[in-house]
Amino acid sequence: MYLGLGSNLGDKEANLRKAVTLIGERIGEVVRQSTFIETEPWGFESENSFLNGVILVETTLTPRQLLKATQMIERTLGKTKVHATKRSQLSTLRSPLSTYNDRPIDIDILLYDDITIDEPDLQIPHPLMEQRDFVMIPLNEIRKPR
Repeated sequence: MYLGLGSNLGDKEANLRKAVTLIGERIGEVVRQSTFIETEPWGFESENSFLNGVILVETTLTPRQLLKATQMIERTLGKTKVHATKRSQLSTLRSPLSTYNDRPIDIDILLYDDITIDEPDLQIPHPLMEQRDFVMIPLNEIRKPR
């Protein structure tokens, strides 16, 4: 399963590295990791650029358990606001009413095997990933055969 990681507050690289460590401890083995890329905020205005990456993780957790585990890691690393991408928000993203904001860490479930889930708080594959270069560039980097 693939997770997208992002940070635009504090020591961004340290935040991402700590997230990878905690994912390895709490979720499963981190099999591959992309390089981190610096990107502009997407969906909101901020003076803080992002550092983004993608990891491939082997896990025995169900998608719902995975969501709870990633949210717990986000809280552990200082994320205080929730900004789940819900179907009702998809048409208003990039508007002034967007729910995106600065954050020390963000973990998104991008893909989970061949599973498709379309629930209010959990969509797999991630519904906006193909619109986001900061997801697709690192995802394509680690999806290539080695």
